[in-house]
Amino acid sequence: MNYEEIKKLMEDMEKSTLTSINIELPDGTKISMKKETQQETEVTSQSCKLTTEENYVSENVEAKEEKTGNIIKSPMVGNFYIKPSPSAEPYVEVGSLVEKGDTVCIIEAMKLMNEIETEFSGKITEIFVRDGEPVEYGSPLFRVE
Repeated sequence: MNYEEIKKLMEDMEKSTLTSINIELPDGTKISMKKETQQETEVTSQSCKLTTEENYVSENVEAKEEKTGNIIKSPMVGNFYIKPSPSAEPYVEVGSLVEKGDTVCIIEAMKLMNEIETEFSGKITEIFVRDGEPVEYGSPLFRVE
């Protein structure tokens, strides 16, 4: 791709509703573009503040009490939903017993609803994310003991 083609691609991306795109050309050239909107920036800063506060609290608690159990982590970036629909009951709550393979939540990524199943059997002792919050790849979602 020459400079003019790349420039045109950037302009088209700016005008479109796409937020990211990855292109791999036959010659092995890879192009990745991602738009950052004002709303995404605000959410990111709020998430950072919460994480900092949680780390501070977590460090102090861990000094007093070591937590055990397995952590269910997010396999993707998206929005976390604890219920299959806004009017439905949550898949799980603190105290719920789960078996390996049970659906525990949904992560919406690119308008697709992905059911997340637990890899562990046990009791949900902690839920780290609120319904509707964005999550990153590897973010802790639940503690199962």
